[in-house]
Parts: sequence; C-alpha cells; structure tokens
Amino acid sequence: MQVKITLAKTAGFCFGVNRAVNMLYDLVDKGEKISTFGPIIHNPQVINDLSNKGVSIVDDITKATADRKVVIRTHGVEKDVLSYCNSNSLDYIDATCPFVKKIHKIVEKNSSETMPVLIAGDKNHPEVVGIKSYCVGDYFTFNSCEELEEIFSKNSFNIEKPFIVVSQTTFSIKEWKKCVKIINLYYTNAIIFDTICSATEERQAEALLLSKKNDAMIIVGGRTSSNTAKLKAVCEPNCPTYLIETADELLDIAFGDVQSIGVTAGASTPDSIIKEVLKTMSEKFENANTINMEETGFEQMLEESLSSMSSDQNVIGTVVGFTATEIQVEVAGRKHTGYVSFDEYSDDPSADPKAELKVGDEIKLRIMKTNDVEGTIKLSKRLYDRGAIWENIEADDTIHTGVVTGIVGDNKGVFVQSGAIKVFVPASLAKMRKNDSLEDLIKTTVEYKIIEVNKMRRKVVGSIREVAASKKREIEDAFWANVTEGAVYTGTVRSLTNYGAFVDLGGVDGMVHISELSWQRIKHPSEVVKVGDAVEVYVKELDRENKKISLGYKKVEDNPWEILKRDYPVDSEVEAKIVSLTTFGAFAQIIPGVDGLVHISQISHKHIGTPAEVLKVGDVVKAKIMEIDFDKKRVSLSIKALIEAPVEEVAVEEVVEEAVAEETVEAPVEE
Repeated sequence: MQVKITLAKTAGFCFGVNRAVNMLYDLVDKGEKISTFGPIIHNPQVINDLSNKGVSIVDDITKATADRKVVIRTHGVEKDVLSYCNSNSLDYIDATCPFVKKIHKIVEKNSSETMPVLIAGDKNHPEVVGIKSYCVGDYFTFNSCEELEEIFSKNSFNIEKPFIVVSQTTFSIKEWKKCVKIINLYYTNAIIFDTICSATEERQAEALLLSKKNDAMIIVGGRTSSNTAKLKAVCEPNCPTYLIETADELLDIAFGDVQSIGVTAGASTPDSIIKEVLKTMSEKFENANTINMEETGFEQMLEESLSSMSSDQNVIGTVVGFTATEIQVEVAGRKHTGYVSFDEYSDDPSADPKAELKVGDEIKLRIMKTNDVEGTIKLSKRLYDRGAIWENIEADDTIHTGVVTGIVGDNKGVFVQSGAIKVFVPASLAKMRKNDSLEDLIKTTVEYKIIEVNKMRRKVVGSIREVAASKKREIEDAFWANVTEGAVYTGTVRSLTNYGAFVDLGGVDGMVHISELSWQRIKHPSEVVKVGDAVEVYVKELDRENKKISLGYKKVEDNPWEILKRDYPVDSEVEAKIVSLTTFGAFAQIIPGVDGLVHISQISHKHIGTPAEVLKVGDVVKAKIMEIDFDKKRVSLSIKALIEAPVEEVAVEEVVEEAVAEETVEAPVEE
C-alpha cells in the first residue's frame, strides 16, 4: 500500500529566524568570537552546532565579556538589556525579529500611565518578557480566553477608556480570534493590534488543512519552541499528531495502516532536519510518495476543504440584523439561520459592516459550514470575494497597490499582500538597482503590475520594477523637457565616487565633479558632502543625447579671490599663517584658498640668509598686502612694512674723532 507524504510549503525557517541564523553563521565564518544573549532560536540541534563552532550563550548581559561580540536573540530582550549594552559600549548586534521589534514600538508609543496593555501570549516566554518591558504603564498577560476573562473579572477596566491589545507573534490564530470577540463584546474602545506574524498565520492555517486531509501529522521542531507547540495544538483535534525534534524519533512511532501523512515544521527548524525526516519516512514506508504542498497549492486545498463542508458553495444572503460580533442573514431556499462573523466580512481590517450594510441589503456569500443540529449556516463574504477575485484576475497593464509582507527564501523575492491576493515578486522585478536591499521594502506600500497568473495553482507573479521604471521614464521625460543650463535645484546626494558626487534631482541624477565641490583642493568628495545630504546645485552643462547632467555646487560668492577682493584691498593688514618656506621667501595663507608670498627682502630689516632663520611653518604673522594680481592669482606681502626700522648707533669715539678732525681743518693759522 502506497503512503502519501505531504510537506507543507511553509515548513521551516521564517524570515526573522532565517535572518538571525544566517547573520550568526556569517560572523562565525569570518572568525568572529560570538556570544548570544539567550539561545538565538529554540532549536537544540542548531544551538549544539553553533556551540561546536565556538558560539557561547550568556543569560546575564552583565556577564558578557569584551573579547566577544554579543548577538541578541530573535525573540528580543528587555529594554534594560539594550540600555546596558549602549551605556557600557558593549559590541553587540541586534538580531531581534523585525515583527517583534514592531510590537516593542507599538506598546512604547501608545501605552501610558492611563493606557494599560493586554498581551496575548505566554508570560514566561522571552518574547513576551521583552514586550512587557516596553509598556509605559500597567500590563496584563493572558494565554487563553479563560485567562482573559479572569483579567476582566479581577480588574476594573473603565468601559469608557481605551486600552491596548497586542499578541505574541506566534500566538494561536484560533485562540486570538476568540479573545478578540470577547474584547469587542464588552469593550468598544479597545485598540487592538493584530501582531501575529503573517508567516505564523499561514503556517497554522496550512497545518490545519493538512491535518484534515491526512491520517496523521508530523510536526518537526524544538519542544521548547512556542510556534511548534501551537502547530501541534492546531493539528491534534483532527488526526494523530506527533512532535519530533530529529528523524531518529520516527523509528519509535507506530503509524499503523495510515495512507497519508502531513509534515510541517516550526519556524526554528532548519531545512537539513526537515530533509532528514522526509528521507527517513521514505525509507520507513517503502512505497512512499512524497509531494510538496507547493505542488498542490495552499489555496486549492482551502477550496477543497470548504467544498467538503457544503454542497452549495455560493449563495445570496439578505441582511436581517446585527449582533455585537455578527451579521444575521436569511439565505433563499434555506430554513437554517445564517450568520457572518465580522472576521469573515472582509480582508480589509478597517472595513465596518455596520457602517457599510443595512437591513434588507443583499450580499454574496460562501457557505463555510452547515450545522443541521443547531440549524445554522456559517457564511463568509471574505471567501466569496476571494473566489471572485481569482475568477477575474488577469495579467495586464493595470497598476495595483499592496503591502510587502515578507521576503521569500534566501532573498529570492518578496510577497505583496493586495487585498485577498498574495503576489510573489521575484527579486529581479522587485528592485530598481541590483544593490538595493529587499529588507527596505518590508511593510511598505508598493505599486505593481501582474505579469503572470496561474489560477489552478492560485499563483500570481508581479513586477514592482516595471511600474517604478515606467514612472521613472515619465519623470525623466518631464525633466528633460524643462531643464535648462543654469537652472538651480535642491537635490539629495545619492552616492560618492573618487571623482565626484551623484545627486538625485527628483528622479534624475546629475554629477558634481570633485573640482566643482570646493574652491579648495580636496582629496575626496566626502570632505564636503555625504550620502543623504540635501544640497543646492545648478546645471553647468547638459548632454541631451547621452542624458548626462554636469552640476555645479561651489558658488561665485564663496570664491576666496572674490572674498579677498571684497574684504582685503591693497595696504590691508592681515594675520597670515606660514604654510611653506623657500629659499626666496615664505608663503602665508591669508584666507583659506588664497596664499601670499613674503619675499625674503620683505621679511626683516636685517639681512637674513634664508627665511628659515626667522620663520617656521605654522607661525602666524602680521603682514601688509603690498600688491594683488587677480589675473595671475598672486599676492605680495610684507612683514617688515609693519615693523619700525631700528636706529643705527654710531660709536662715540668716531663722533669725537670727526669733531677733532673738523676743528683741525677749520682752525685759522696763527701768525
């Protein structure tokens, strides 16, 4: 009998874990001495491998030593830990998952002494411990609906005052939805942030579907991992579920006469362990046929799952009323009471069914489940809309908008969530420049075109670059149609080279040559500007044929010779700094960019053999400007012009002798 083994496409490292582990291995490969603050992830095999490579773990940041670089774990740390690192100049790298960082920012920004925070998650988990440290005022943690209701019963939450609700990134999707319903039922002013990681949500949803379609489930991951435990909890109600850390544990499991087995793995499980598990299962079941969920399609399995719940997928419902959490509808031809929970109304979290609908409105719905015992039909407008989108979606020149939710694999591309559709954008079609970072796109709103659609596999491929390139061409065409030589622009320095700076003028780049950056001689553009600086430039020259723009940066009024002409006329007295000495004189800086020559004859009233006898480089002297030749850029200075000439002393004896001589000559001869 052949056994079908299905591997979930979401199995294995998530974006945050993959980023942290790769970062750590790169540091080890470079020969860095590393300590991690707490285990980098909850997987004993990875931790052991890193330990064998010399990576140690510190649980107390004060025990970190200066000879080792500290890497902060993916789950994040308490705020005080980072403060200690910064105040003690500790060499550290923060590998906290960006989605965890987002929660830190949410609670730090929105909580206050009067705004408490409710955190869904395990109060002892490192991620939750870190989140609590960023809360400004009171906080409460709950791990289930029961614990949430206990918080409400023991604490007096003012129904008129708001509070904040967040969740651990790996919290159970099913439990979260139940808790949100309870909160909305009693507290209309609660500010709820859905902070469950999108990868976690997909992983749990996929595991749920696999567990419904297979005779058994294998969950691969660390037993201390929160998200792995959640996967096991999701699958257990539907089929026998086994949590294993390594392939060796498969040998102890008695599967019986199973015909199909689903396999998924936690976010901290490396590919090598997953491959080993699949290999061992193939050997255990000689006729095993291993397939990947990627081949069958997650959306396809979702549709099959829904189809099995009801023979009538799509219906039209008439709104008959509202409750605090549901829309009540009547479905033509059905005696059952229909309801649409607010969660199933739209993929848009800001959509408000009470504001958008009224009693008597007809809405198109999809049947999720019929309960003949209770006489109810569970319906979804959200799923109907998804199906309608897939029927109408086509590859064309239409520009769509979506939010980048994550990076695919090892920088292979990004996922863009656009309404109910998840679009894959390959890396080559996501970036304008080869060196641009995909991480910079995370959580940003982008425009894209659909270039490929596979409706059978529920796969859409898009291009961000095509839209951006088209807009760039429009900007460039408009720029070249209006630009003139001499035009002044405020631009942003985009990059520096040895020969100049490239400036973004608003979608079009121009270059400022190094000689145009300063009136003084510089060795590199970074002496004047840096990347990101806003600078005022003017167009010196245009090459329309080759689309090249030469820019000027230095201004005429900053020309040191113009400053000299304005502020230092001939006969001015200046303080000048000796910058070099020659045999015939000394050169002195009057102002930056203008040097003058003090000829050797203008240094002293006394005869000197060389300028070095009385001057040295660095001396600051007072001098008089004697002459300026602006055409030849020459200035003549004199030091001795400002020094009073010394009076020559004549020997007394010489004066007496001269007087005697004169008397002798002039005296008359006596007769």
